[in-house]
Amino acid sequence: MIKGSGHINAPISLCVVIPVLNEEKVLATSANSIAEYMSSNLNNYNWHVRIADNGSTDSTPEIARELTTQNNRFDYLRIEQKGRGRALKEAWLSSDADVLCYMDVDLSSDLTALSKLVSTITTEGYDIAIGSRLTQGSDVLGRPPHRELISRAYNLVIRAMFRTGFRDAQCGFKAIARRAANQLIPLVKDQAWFFDSELLILAEKNGYKIKEIPVTWRDDPDSRVRLISTSYNDLKGLLRLRLGGLRNASNLLSARPP
Repeated sequence: MIKGSGHINAPISLCVVIPVLNEEKVLATSANSIAEYMSSNLNNYNWHVRIADNGSTDSTPEIARELTTQNNRFDYLRIEQKGRGRALKEAWLSSDADVLCYMDVDLSSDLTALSKLVSTITTEGYDIAIGSRLTQGSDVLGRPPHRELISRAYNLVIRAMFRTGFRDAQCGFKAIARRAANQLIPLVKDQAWFFDSELLILAEKNGYKIKEIPVTWRDDPDSRVRLISTSYNDLKGLLRLRLGGLRNASNLLSARPP
C-alpha cells in the first residue's frame, strides 16, 4: 500500500498526464471532464492534471495555459520535440507525485475506470495498472475491423516473443507507482508509440507486478496513429528488445541499489 509523501497523514499525491499534439479542438473539454471526474471520485488524493504538449503548432499551448489560470489543479509542460513517449517520460519524471497516470486526450477509455486504475496501485500493491480492451469485461465500441485485427496480432506477437502475461500493451490508459517509474522509465529508449510496450515488457520481465483493468473503449475516428508506420516501428522496437535490448536494460536495472 502506498503512503503519501512527507507527513505520515499526508494524502497520496496523484498526477494524471494528458499528452497532446495539436489538440485545440478537444483539449479544454477533455481536461475539464477529467478534473470534474477527479473532483467527484478521487478527492481523497492530492491530485493534479499535467498537460504535456510535445510540439503543438496550433492553439493548444494557449488553451493549456488558459486552463492553468482557470484551475490550479492543472499545470502545463511544453516539450519542443515530438514523440508521445518523450512527453510521458518528461512529464512523469519531472513530477514528484506518488502515483503517475496518463490517458489519451480523446478519452477513448471511459473515465469510470480511473478510480480502479489508481486503487490498483495504492491499495492492492501493484507496480503498474493498465487499461485493457482485450480482457474479459472490456467493451470496445466502434472500432474498425482492420484496427482490431492489427491490435490483436501485435499483442500476440509480444506474448509469443517475450512470454508476457498482459494482453493489451497499447491502450492509452495507464498508472505506475513512483518507485517503479523512477527505476524503469530512464531505461526505456523509445520516444514515440512503442514507449508503452517497452515499459511493460521491461517491467514484467524484471518482476514488477502488472494488473490489467477492463475498460469501455470508444474508437476515435480522428486518431493520429498512423497504422503502417507505427506498426513498422513497433516491430523494430520488439526486435531491438529481443536482440539484446531487454537483456542490457535488465542488467542495468539489477545493478542499481534497491
